Amino acid sequence: MLTIPNAITALRALGVPAFLYFFLVADQPVISFFIIMFGGLTDYFDGKVARALNQSSDFGAKFDPTVDRLYISAIVIALAIKEYLPWALVISLLLRDLILLILVVIQRIRNLPYAEVTFLGKAATFNLLYAFPILLLDQVAAISRFTNPIGWAFAIWGLALYFYTGFQYLITGIQGMRRVC
Repeated sequence: MLTIPNAITALRALGVPAFLYFFLVADQPVISFFIIMFGGLTDYFDGKVARALNQSSDFGAKFDPTVDRLYISAIVIALAIKEYLPWALVISLLLRDLILLILVVIQRIRNLPYAEVTFLGKAATFNLLYAFPILLLDQVAAISRFTNPIGWAFAIWGLALYFYTGFQYLITGIQGMRRVC
């Protein structure tokens, strides 16, 4: 459990409350942007470091995507609170994650293997972790002409991949349960 990649992921997890504080309480969108960007970069590097140092672990394989979901959930809820994102979008993202969480709980109860995170799943998370900070910067009037289309391009692509991979994970999980029964 105490590995360099897991430490990087733990550091990323600390970014969630830091982001919420600086965005919702301190009203510092630029600092919030850099916290999210740091989260996205560490999400990329923890996997690279794990493979390079041969420090992959079961814990890390579960901890990393959990922190990703926390980041995405915290960011989209905070952006919706400030009315940067529509609530319908936020609710649909959270429902996708809730459905997959229920699947994981069922797999855990039945002692079934979890579906492995796919390249497309990582790409979806990557796109969303870059879309939302860019959309956050959209609130800085001087650059919003550039950030709005770029942010929404990342968001639309990321959302499409996010829902597509969510459907893939769900089907894979159901098929895995049927094979055991």
